[in-house]
Order: sequence, then C-alpha cells, then structure tokens
Amino acid sequence: MKTIEEMNQTNTTLINSSGARKRRDFDPRVFLATIGEGRRLLTFRAGKRIFTQGDPSDAVFYLKNGKVKLTVVSNNGKEATIGILDQGNFFGEGSLAGQPLRMGFASAFSDSTVLRIEKKTMMQVLHRERGLSEMFVTHLLARNIRYEADLIDQLFNSSEKRLARVLLLLANFGKEGQKQKVIPRISQETLAEMVGASRSRVNEFLNKFRRLGFIKYNGELEVHSSLLNVVLHD
Repeated sequence: MKTIEEMNQTNTTLINSSGARKRRDFDPRVFLATIGEGRRLLTFRAGKRIFTQGDPSDAVFYLKNGKVKLTVVSNNGKEATIGILDQGNFFGEGSLAGQPLRMGFASAFSDSTVLRIEKKTMMQVLHRERGLSEMFVTHLLARNIRYEADLIDQLFNSSEKRLARVLLLLANFGKEGQKQKVIPRISQETLAEMVGASRSRVNEFLNKFRRLGFIKYNGELEVHSSLLNVVLHD
C-alpha cells in the first residue's frame, strides 16, 4: 500500500505530465486555422471593408488566404495605401498595444478569408503559448523591417525606383518559394498611392518597363526578374 507521500508524488507527476502534454499539443497553425472561443472565420469579397478608420480596436486578424489592403485617410480626405498583405500575415495588432480606435482601413484586395481573434483571447494565448508568441514576434519584427525599408525608399529613391520595388514586392520577389510572376489586377491609382507619385507618372513608368521587357501589362501585371535592374541601378 502506498504512503501518502508516494501518492502525492504520483499525483504531481500526473499533473506535470498532463500539463506538459497540453503544451506540446498546442499547434499555432491549428489555432489560426480553426474557429473556437473568441475566434471567428470571416470571408470578404474583393473591395469589401474589413474594418474602418475610427472603429473600436478590439480584435486582431489573421489572413488565411487572399490579399488585404491597408490604407489611411487624412483629415482633408487624401488616401494613402500603406501596404498590401499576403496570406499568413496578422493585421490590426495595434489593439494589443492599447490602441482604442483603428488608425486606418483594412479591405479585401482580392477575395479573402480572415480569422478574427478577439483581443482578450489573443492576449491570453500569447501569454500561455510560446509557439504562438514566437510566431507573432517574428511577424512584428518582419513588419517593422518592412516599414523601415519603405521609409528609406520614400526618402532616398526616385519614384521610378519606388514603383519597381513595389511591383517586385507584390510579386513576392525575395521570398523563397513564394514568387508569383502575375500580380492580380491593381489600379494605377492604388500603385500611385503606394509609390507617392501621380497616376500619370506611374502610367509613364509602367509603359517604360513594358517597352524594356521588364513587365507585361494588360490589365494584369506579369513581373520579370529583370525589373530588379531598376532597383539596383544607381
């Protein structure tokens, strides 16, 4: 017959084993692919608004598939495109930093499926599960690096070089295994917002890139690796 001390030791072992098993069983990819408490799967047709500037900032979103466009609008109505996100990205994460209202708009650039995760749920899981925390921190660091590169691009590069860089980014050049030569339909107005140039200048550069064989442009954009010459050339 076991002593009380031996029984307590057995119970402690079972509890520790159960806890360890629970931690090992958590897979952030499964968490982000399924619905559950505080998580809803939403679908949006291209052009539909996901959230609006000034809305309560009460959730984080994870883009399962499709593309999402992030924009901001100034007080005088001028709109700027901050970026276009691919699947596998988080957005709306400002809610976790105490941001009470949305600082911009998010809309589906193409037909998209997103997971809406309530702020409370996301905070709890980030504190509890290291796997998701590491994944989320990696995302934040990559986003910060991208914003720094965008700022440097705006400050030091010509509008022609900025357009070439935007097209290469949209085609996922530089991302191993994710390169796509054809970019879904994107208006020259949107490209102009992203580049910080007029639509007429963007049209001029697109025609130049097409003449040089860097792109094929007929509604859809097919980007060739030779476009890198514009970015790399001083």
